[in-house]
Amino acid sequence: MDGLLAWHSPEGRAFWAGVLGVLAGVALALVGWWVVRRPAPLPLTLEPPPTPEPLLVQVDGAVARPGLYALPPGARVADAVEAAGGFAPQADTQRVNMAARLEDGAWVWIPAVTETPPPVPTPPAAEAPAPPSLARININTATAAELEILPGVGPTLAQRIVAYREAHGPFASVDDLLAVKGIGPAKLEQLRPYVTVGP
Repeated sequence: MDGLLAWHSPEGRAFWAGVLGVLAGVALALVGWWVVRRPAPLPLTLEPPPTPEPLLVQVDGAVARPGLYALPPGARVADAVEAAGGFAPQADTQRVNMAARLEDGAWVWIPAVTETPPPVPTPPAAEAPAPPSLARININTATAAELEILPGVGPTLAQRIVAYREAHGPFASVDDLLAVKGIGPAKLEQLRPYVTVGP
């Protein structure tokens, strides 16, 4: 037996080669079993980024096709002109800033050579409501709610006017409003067309 197991003998080399082959086969079988049994990785899903809304731009004036156009975010005046078919022959390109960036709702006017562009339409600025009629408000008899109708007069200032009137008596003139805290010369001139004094 010792001769059989001796590595230097032909019988020993054959024996150990057979043992190593068996061990290698077992190892390969275990690896294969582990690969088969291992759960497959879950697919990685990524949410697609939200698609930005296009810009709606009105293009008028000396262009081939005036109208409303949808442009990608970050578009410039040059993109709007291109979408409208390019400049018309009479366009005054020297007065157009082609690099200006556009916003949603923008209005692009391309003037002609001998034309003055119209003013850009802008939303009306928020203004204080005017009195409901042409009749002026009597600051000696008006309630705080009625005084709030006046331009530039809010609840606090209306209460101050009423409190001053109750503490010092009726106003002798509209100019007496300058004694009320919060009313200066500019505010007084703003109110003058809408107020009066009376019994």
